[in-house]
Amino acid sequence: MRVIFGLVLIIGVGLAGFAVYVAKDRFTQYQDALASQRDAIVPTTSVYVVNREMRYGEQIRPADVEAIEWPEASVPFGAFTSAEELFPEGEDLRTVLRVMERNEPVLITKVSAPGADAGVASRLERGMRAFALRVDVATGVSGFIRPGDRVDVYWSGNARGENVTRLIQASVPIIAIDQISDQDRRNPTVARTITIAAPAHQIAALAQAQATGALSLSLVGVRDDSESETIEVNQDALLGIAQAVEAEGPEICTVRNRRGAEVIVTQVPCTN
Repeated sequence: MRVIFGLVLIIGVGLAGFAVYVAKDRFTQYQDALASQRDAIVPTTSVYVVNREMRYGEQIRPADVEAIEWPEASVPFGAFTSAEELFPEGEDLRTVLRVMERNEPVLITKVSAPGADAGVASRLERGMRAFALRVDVATGVSGFIRPGDRVDVYWSGNARGENVTRLIQASVPIIAIDQISDQDRRNPTVARTITIAAPAHQIAALAQAQATGALSLSLVGVRDDSESETIEVNQDALLGIAQAVEAEGPEICTVRNRRGAEVIVTQVPCTN
């Protein structure tokens, strides 16, 4: 009897183990099939993200990043998809230009070129130059301008014998406030100078404007992508005074003849 009971127990345990094995194998097959379907539906690619919060001025190292799978169709512009691209062989490390939170993709706009620091030069694109403008609490929008903002530049001075204010540069990017180029600063600061980025010919115009008149800045909204038209205001336009325009016409010559008490006016050709 004991032998029969033992055989039944052994067979039961074996069947249970076999059932567990079959169920595990089926579950693994299901997971593999599900992963294959997911990959077939949404193609992915590797994108490098930071694995910790990184602040302005830090050097980014291989230990600070990791590759994750990202939907191929929604890879952010400027993201790094290979370690060789982010850390070129034989080059120095990149520097963080903007704060990055954990698991945030590393973008080309948020890090410097290999070996470059977080200074102003690293913010300049090809063909652009840095130029400093003198400002105060009034002309500098009360200190609310920060690196990364855009401003319109107005010139006030004497032109053609009258005082005018004219928009001379529109949507100019700010790359530094005084000696600070950190785009993640939050506290307003009354600056003495701001540094803008512009092509060389615009820099020449700004230098001339700064030397011959007063410059004022107007902050452009973050989502404002409108194009500014030519704006010029003089004192008459400010006060709403319309300038009279004299109409030019042909010269008219007349002669007067008296007939008794009557004076007759006759139009004749002008001889002068």
